[in-house]
Amino acid sequence: MEKQPSSWQGSNGGHEKRLPLRGGGRLETEARAPHAHAHAADQQEAGRGRHRRNCVRAALVLCLLTLPACVLIVGNLQAESSSEMLFDVDDLPKYDDDDQDIRDDMPDDLSPSAQIDYDRLLGGLLVEGFDERSCRSRYQFARYHRNAARVPSSYLIERLRRQEALQKKCGPGTKSYNNAAKQLMSTQSINGTSDCNYLFLIIHAGMGNRMLEITSAFLYALLTGRVLLVDRSKQIASTFCEPFPGTSWLIPSDFPLSYNEFTERSPESYGNMLQDNVIRGNTYRSLTSARPPYVFLYLDGDCAPNDTLFYCEDHQQFLQGVPWLIMRTDMYFVPSLFLIPSFQDELSKLFPEKDTVFHHLGRYLLHPTNDIWYSATTYYRAYLAKADKVVGIQIRVLETKGILQRNGPFPHVLEQVLSCAQGEKLLPQIIGVTHEAATGNNRTIAVLVTSLSSWYSDQIRGRYSEHGTVDGTTVKVYQPSHEEYQRSKNKKHNMKALAEIYLLSMSDVLITSGYSTFGYVAQGLAGLTPWIMYKPEDDLYKPKNHVVPKPPCGRAMSIEPCFHQAPYFDCKAKSFADLGKVVPYVRHCEDVSWGLKIVNETQL
Repeated sequence: MEKQPSSWQGSNGGHEKRLPLRGGGRLETEARAPHAHAHAADQQEAGRGRHRRNCVRAALVLCLLTLPACVLIVGNLQAESSSEMLFDVDDLPKYDDDDQDIRDDMPDDLSPSAQIDYDRLLGGLLVEGFDERSCRSRYQFARYHRNAARVPSSYLIERLRRQEALQKKCGPGTKSYNNAAKQLMSTQSINGTSDCNYLFLIIHAGMGNRMLEITSAFLYALLTGRVLLVDRSKQIASTFCEPFPGTSWLIPSDFPLSYNEFTERSPESYGNMLQDNVIRGNTYRSLTSARPPYVFLYLDGDCAPNDTLFYCEDHQQFLQGVPWLIMRTDMYFVPSLFLIPSFQDELSKLFPEKDTVFHHLGRYLLHPTNDIWYSATTYYRAYLAKADKVVGIQIRVLETKGILQRNGPFPHVLEQVLSCAQGEKLLPQIIGVTHEAATGNNRTIAVLVTSLSSWYSDQIRGRYSEHGTVDGTTVKVYQPSHEEYQRSKNKKHNMKALAEIYLLSMSDVLITSGYSTFGYVAQGLAGLTPWIMYKPEDDLYKPKNHVVPKPPCGRAMSIEPCFHQAPYFDCKAKSFADLGKVVPYVRHCEDVSWGLKIVNETQL
C-alpha cells in the first residue's frame, strides 16, 4: 500500500491525521454598567443619575446595533484624513489634500506641457466604482507617467472582468469560501471538481520580490480559474489597496491552516509528495482521480528539482483538481508558464505583445496606499515635475562581507554609473580642462537616485555642481531616502521602498542595477526599456575585483523582469536542457545568464 500524505490520509492510510491547524479560542467580553453612587438624601440627583445610566445603556445598544456602519464611517474618515509624508521635502506643494488630483479638469502643474486628459482606467484594465479617496493611486497612476503605455488586449480586459466576478463569488465571507475552508480540515481525498478553487500566496521577501511574486501568482490563478488570496500578515493591507471590486484578496484571520509553518521540508509540499511516492504526477490516474484537499507549492529560488516539476504539463493536470494550492515563492516565474503547452494559446491571446505581462498585470493589481502615493507624488511635484527630463538611476550593490551586505561607498560603482549615463548620452558630459562652458541653454535634467547609501548621489551632485556641463544643461540630483540596510520586515522601510519604486517609474529614462528586482518592477510599471548596469558573473555577491565592466551597461531586450532561478528540466524530453532556446520569445536574461525572460517577437 502506498504511503499517504500526513495532511489528508484517511483511516486506510495506516496513520493518524496530522493537519497543521491554527489553535485558538473564543474571545468573550462582558460590559458591566457602572455602579450608581447617589446620595440617599437627594432623590432628585438619584433620578438624574438613573436617567443618565439609561441614556448610556441606550447609546451602547444603538452603537452595537450599528457597529458595521460605525466601522465603515470611521474607515472612510481615516482614508480621507491627511496623508503622512515619508520623505523630507523642503517646500511642500500648495494644494488642498481633499482635492488632490481627484478631478480630471483640475489645473495641471505636473510638467511644462499640459496633461489634463489622461487615461485613468489604463486602457480598460481598471473599472469605475472604487472609492477614489480611499485609494488615490488607482485612478491617478497615468497622470504621473509621461511615457505612452502599451495597450492591453480586449481579451485580457474580458478575462479580468471574469476574474473579478469569480473573486466576488468565491471570496472571503461567501458560502463557497466557508465550505472550501472547511474542506481543508477533511481527512478524505477529494473527488470531482468545485466551482471555487483557490490559490493562496504566502508573502515574504523584499518589496520588489513581493510585487513580482504577487503578479506571477495572479497570472497563474487567471490561467487556471482560481481565486487569488494573499497573506494578510505581511503588511499587505498597509502597502497595497484592495484590487478587486466588492471583495477582499486578504486571507481571513481564521484561516484553519498554520501556513507559516510550511517549509521546503513539509510533507505537504508537492516536491516531497512526489519524492515519497504519495502521488505520481504524470500517472495520477492510478489514484482514480482522487486529490488531497490542498497541496503546498514551494517555488522559492532554492527549491528542489522535484518542486520544479510544477512547470510540467502532466503535473499541471494533476494540480488542476486540487481545491487549494498554497504557494510560497520569491520569483517572477512567468517565463516558465509560457513554456507549458496548455497555457500557450491562452497567453498569446492575453498578451499579443508578449513582453507586457508585468506592465499590464502590475498596473492592474498593485495600487499603493494613500501615505505611499502621497509621498511619491508630493516628492515628484516638489523636485521632478518641472524638469525637461527625469533620469532615474537605481543603484543596488550586491556584495557581502561576512553576514553583512555592503552598500558602499564603492568608487568603481560610481564610475560605472557615470560611464553608463554619459556614454549612452542620458546625462551630459562634465566640463573638463579642455572644455568650455556653453551658454544659452536653459534645459534642466532631474536625476532621481535610489540607493541604500547616500554617497553615490552626493558624489554625482558634487561633480555636476562644481564643474557644470559641456552643453550648458543644468543637472540637479535628488535622493528621497537612504536606509543603509534593507529591512524587509520593517513597515516604514517597506513603505519608503514602494514609494521609491513608483517614483522611479515616473522617470523618462531608467538606469538599473543588474539582478535587482527593485529595478525590474520600476521598469515594468513605467513600460520603459532600461539600461542595465552589468555585474561580474563569476561570483555575483563576492566580485573578485572592483573594476568597471566593459561595457558598463547595455539596453535590455524588453521591459519584462527576469526569472532568476528558472528550471532547466525539459518536461517533454525528460532531461536537462537549455530552456532559453525552446521558443523564440523566452530568452536568457542580460544580467543573469542562467535566468529566463520574455521578449516580444517583433524585437527579435
